[in-house]
Amino acid sequence: MAMLVHKTRQSTVEPERVQLHLSGPILAQALSNVVAGCEELGGVERYAAALNLKASMFQDALGENKVRCLELEQLMGLCVFMSTVRRRIAPYLDPTGFAKIKRALTDLLDGANDTSTANARVAAFCNGFPDDKKHRWVRDLAAEVLHNTDPERYPVMTRWVWDAKANTGVIREIWHGENVDHMTIPVPDEYDTFVVLREELSQFLTSNGVFSNVIHYVDLLCAQVYAEYISAQGGSFLRTDFSAPEDPMQHTRRILGLDGVKPGSARTRLRSVDGDAFVLEDVKLLEQEN
Repeated sequence: MAMLVHKTRQSTVEPERVQLHLSGPILAQALSNVVAGCEELGGVERYAAALNLKASMFQDALGENKVRCLELEQLMGLCVFMSTVRRRIAPYLDPTGFAKIKRALTDLLDGANDTSTANARVAAFCNGFPDDKKHRWVRDLAAEVLHNTDPERYPVMTRWVWDAKANTGVIREIWHGENVDHMTIPVPDEYDTFVVLREELSQFLTSNGVFSNVIHYVDLLCAQVYAEYISAQGGSFLRTDFSAPEDPMQHTRRILGLDGVKPGSARTRLRSVDGDAFVLEDVKLLEQEN
């Protein structure tokens, strides 16, 4: 008797897309506020240009396997533009600590073209350091490096955008729902979540007339949302990192690391691979004009 062999067609099951419930009115108000605030400092396009320059600095120092040639002075220069990293990374800015960070960054960027390994690489990066409050900046360092070396492929994944364990960040501030302050938002702080967030914010921006530099506008909008949260906290512990603002965009600039260059300074502490200092006078990095 002949045996009947049943062949089953193998199918690939796509992972379920992260569902984000975002508040249109909150986003609209944040967009209005950021446009108005930027007008006092040369317009929102100036901020987008500054973010583009920030990314070019990271790419020059770390992109295309340049991380293997990274020097301590270059890392220190990059830290100026990472607000949640620069104040806490100091214990590692010696030869021993720098060597550890350089190895971790090399592994983080190895295979970065494959976003399917993003979560694993970020986790491995964080696991190389102690898991305590003093090292919460480590995830932000990984997120900043991935985003700024390849902004198209990696959205901002810092804790201020979303920290699932702490249930805090931009996602909570723009979440649509009742009693949001007393609920745990059921989304992970993983790569797919941040991609979906950027996609939805990009759609929101284009529907409101933003058609160029959308990636940088998403970053700016997110920073504005979190800056408003910080302002609303008044005298809370957040003032240890973000003091009372002197202008409506101070918190936003600090979150994005754009306060890394003091007004009146044309050069940064970061030098390029060929040894030249970055010159910022072309975009006049957000100096307040008299």
